[in-house]
Amino acid sequence: MRKTFYNIGHRLTLALGFVAIPLLASENAILSNGFSIHADRHELVGQNVRLYDGTGFTEISASRIVAYEQEQAPPAPPTPAPVIPPVLPPVQPAPDPRPPLDPKRLAAEAAQRNNLPEALIRSIMRAESGFHPDAISPKGAIGLMQLMPGTAQQLKADPRDPKQNVEAGTAYLRELLLKYESHDDQVARAVAAYNAGPGAVDRYNGVPPYRETREYVFRVLTEYQRSLQASTGQ
Repeated sequence: MRKTFYNIGHRLTLALGFVAIPLLASENAILSNGFSIHADRHELVGQNVRLYDGTGFTEISASRIVAYEQEQAPPAPPTPAPVIPPVLPPVQPAPDPRPPLDPKRLAAEAAQRNNLPEALIRSIMRAESGFHPDAISPKGAIGLMQLMPGTAQQLKADPRDPKQNVEAGTAYLRELLLKYESHDDQVARAVAAYNAGPGAVDRYNGVPPYRETREYVFRVLTEYQRSLQASTGQ
């Protein structure tokens, strides 16, 4: 047990010695013959002087020493200057290779693919969403052409993708126009069915007497007629 305690104490002493020894000034003992002896410190022992250096000492007669000269402690190493990282220019985001979203261009392309008047698609789009691709109605209709999720699913389209939204809405309007092509009020019925559903149009054999639907049909057809007149210069 004693050996164990000694080892523990010895290791602790060594550890403390490594971290707690201060930086001391040393000295030179000047001898009467002109020589000098370097020492960390000295100690008078009777008629002799012990000059300690490192872990040992040299003992000589005190009469041989005429003076002691202090040595300055070596200067502490200079503190390294802080490393300042270079200032880099801000990283510019990569340009988006996709062209900016243009609802009217999407309307024109979808109208051409479905062989429908571009002005009619734009009129529907204006009445439905005001050309805002992120528009969502209180009833849950989505996007530029305000597709209900169920309708979009039937048409196999993602209603939140503007291009798919416009393409699906245009294809749906084309189906309604074909459904009512034998009626004189074909366009009015198709527009009403786009708003209120074909079931309501069939039930009332025309534009249903809903205020919202009648106002919707009036806005779309008025805008459609205005666009046609503007395109022909009338």
